[in-house]
Amino acid sequence: MSGTEGYAEEAEALLVQYESVAFADIHRVVLHLIPRAPCDVLDIGAGTGRDAASLAAMGHRVTAVEPVAVLRQGAMALHAGAAVEWREDSLPELAGLTARGAAFDLILLSAVWMHLDAAERRRAMPNLASLLRPGGVVILSLRHGPVPQGRRMFAVPAEETIALAGAEGLDTVLNVRTASILPGKADVDWTRLAFVKRRAGA
Repeated sequence: MSGTEGYAEEAEALLVQYESVAFADIHRVVLHLIPRAPCDVLDIGAGTGRDAASLAAMGHRVTAVEPVAVLRQGAMALHAGAAVEWREDSLPELAGLTARGAAFDLILLSAVWMHLDAAERRRAMPNLASLLRPGGVVILSLRHGPVPQGRRMFAVPAEETIALAGAEGLDTVLNVRTASILPGKADVDWTRLAFVKRRAGA
């Protein structure tokens, strides 16, 4: 699957690394945008399941999408007790979810969007918007820094992502640049973006 290069080979290490950082720490600048009341959540590129399990523990109904089989299986084992529906699907089409007419109140893409090239990003944004209910929130992060060996990543400006979202009726409510909190990542930082889908007539 394009964009997943390197993850299967490093799955064992990633299952340790990603789980070593708490959900509340990695997402501290967007926590206020996560609904308090139980809602339908989609975690795209769910990786080790840390975020999906944390959101489920808050009472949300979580669907976690992860295209890398070894990561998905590892996540399911790590978080076997979490009320998470795991699915194999991938951007830019998210064909399985769109085919079943799924709809969500919150969509999370943590460290995912920069794996798509420009053409894939243009195809993906309308699909994201179609899966989001009016008033729903998309939260995504963009990585800036050296590309790890064996990975497929692109430099994605926040302005491009904001423009693509705006064209699909998604209004920007957050645009914040933060340093990486992972050890040994002083040369990496992140842009955190959030969008709200306009309601009919707004």
